[in-house]
Amino acid sequence: MDCKHALSLMHDYLDNELAPDQILLLKEHFAICPACMEHYDQLERTELMLFGTKTQHFEPISGFVTANIMASLPKKAKQRVWMQWMKNHPAVTVAAMFFMVMFISALSFWNQDRDLMVKGPDLDKLIIEGDKVIVPRGLSVAGDLTVQNGQAEVYGEVNGNLTVIDGSMNLASTAHISGQVTKIDEAMSWLWYRITHLFSEVSYR
Repeated sequence: MDCKHALSLMHDYLDNELAPDQILLLKEHFAICPACMEHYDQLERTELMLFGTKTQHFEPISGFVTANIMASLPKKAKQRVWMQWMKNHPAVTVAAMFFMVMFISALSFWNQDRDLMVKGPDLDKLIIEGDKVIVPRGLSVAGDLTVQNGQAEVYGEVNGNLTVIDGSMNLASTAHISGQVTKIDEAMSWLWYRITHLFSEVSYR
């Protein structure tokens, strides 16, 4: 093998795309050509610097040292291992990316959106004063009521669930809630609430 041929095989060898017989010929050429060995070492260092892996060096070559040469050649880069794992497990990768994106966007929304938000039926019949949402005595809300970043005061009826997110609630003695009463104060609890409600909304479509 001449130096020109050896140079053409070095990149394929670094990418683990070289046939076994070509690998052996390349190693034998390294044993007798310090210039090609040095050039390969520079290519190896450049690649390892780009991918942040540990650099491995060849040991001095003399006599019958084929085994030492094979042992000193770089192993498959770690980043290629996890890239291959991601290709072999696409469903897990997509699910992990989905939850990561949702987690980041949800926390961003949690930290930035501090305005009062009210969700539910009969909103025109509720009394809203500043950040206070009041279900007056005698009013029956026909469904779930959600109050975020505010105070919920219930004197009437809520025929569904009452959820208060990052706020407070005051249930009068005349109040009647037919569903569950939930108060969410922490970002992680709120995130779980959003995820469960997202899947419940999708299942109804």
